[in-house]
Amino acid sequence: MATQTMLPRKTRELHNHHFDSTIWNDFQFRGDDIIIATYGKSGTTWTQQIVGQMLLGPDPDLAVAEMSPWLDLRVPPKAVKLPAVEAQTHRRFLKTHLPVDALRFSDQAKYIYIGRDGRDAVWSMHNHHANANALWYQMLNETPGLVGPPIAPPPADPAEYFALWLEGDGYPFWSFWDNIRSWWQIRHLPNVHFLHFADLKRDMPGQMRALADFLGIEVKAEDWPMIELFCSFDWMKANASKSTPLGGAFWDAGAQTFINKGTNGRWMDSLPAAVSEAYEERARAELGEECAAWLAQR
Repeated sequence: MATQTMLPRKTRELHNHHFDSTIWNDFQFRGDDIIIATYGKSGTTWTQQIVGQMLLGPDPDLAVAEMSPWLDLRVPPKAVKLPAVEAQTHRRFLKTHLPVDALRFSDQAKYIYIGRDGRDAVWSMHNHHANANALWYQMLNETPGLVGPPIAPPPADPAEYFALWLEGDGYPFWSFWDNIRSWWQIRHLPNVHFLHFADLKRDMPGQMRALADFLGIEVKAEDWPMIELFCSFDWMKANASKSTPLGGAFWDAGAQTFINKGTNGRWMDSLPAAVSEAYEERARAELGEECAAWLAQR
């Protein structure tokens, strides 16, 4: 495993309508914990489903959303969430959207980072945000402890939404560049495994087997067909309440809104070329040529 001198250190706290990064200060790691990390709308739920089914399946009734909480989401508060996570008896697999330097990093845990082109991620995020209902806004804006401005409804046009996101470095959520850059810098650590959304789309069975090897999960050969079925996009869309927080209660159209299309390139027909080029230029400047090229896969 990684030595102490190689490990990233927590250097800051992040708070907003979603984040309370201080929960990591009190989190007690176990030696076999799995942390699933993304910027957001980059394959997080898909990877949680894959890990859950490989660990505990095949099981069509696996309640992955309950079993794999977003640890740094500020609701429910950490006084409620931490005891619930501590009480779990299965191998834990938790979700984070933080950059590395805002969480505590363990040399014993296994970290999976999933990347996706920012344009694809934001198009998916717009669907997530535009279809959120009053309960979603109430949860984020009215729960005590909010730091910073509340989150407001988005513009109807995803291209306008993207332009605001690019100009505001992740507005109204959090910095895209900080997140990608911080994880990219530790990609060579032996307890960090990088995935790309496009690779999962292209070869889910191969990526799943590589992930099982990394996590040390032994899957019986006869179980793979059903596990792959339960991790397919069509099955997850049809059974979205199993992998969506609160069964989709934050979206009036239900959990199928959260599990939307799972496709890339939806921005190509509506994002102005100048804005797309500005994004690509910014990606190279912020991340470097190698990381920007990796992220741009479709």
